[in-house]
Amino acid sequence: MAQFKVHQQLLLDTHYLGKFLRSHVLLHKNAVLPWFILVPETNIADLLDLPDDVRGTTMREATVISGFIKTLGYTKVNFASIGNVVPQLHLRIVGRKPGDPCWPAPVWGHLRETRDYSSPELCQLTERLQHYLGGEFIMR
Repeated sequence: MAQFKVHQQLLLDTHYLGKFLRSHVLLHKNAVLPWFILVPETNIADLLDLPDDVRGTTMREATVISGFIKTLGYTKVNFASIGNVVPQLHLRIVGRKPGDPCWPAPVWGHLRETRDYSSPELCQLTERLQHYLGGEFIMR
């Protein structure tokens, strides 16, 4: 069986942070909002087509990321499995709060502002995530 690979376009748009049991954890390069992407290790393209146990594990992992985002001061989380451009199943989990750059519109197609993570900022966020997740997360 071939080794699973995250789609190249996702890797170009994100920082690779590590891996859960089921999903690879990516952070979108635009630092304006905390925008995480989970890529489950599957060849199935749609979340709702996953077998129950795989979907359950994947959703638990998304829930953990949502909880982490809320520790950063974001009161709302947007969640989607759109995947129209990149065919590989990936889940978007984005922190939102009133007054953010595109509130209350969805980030998809409305987030015009961009900012890169600085190296210290990316390091700090990654360390906070590692601390929050403890042993259920493998950093890369």
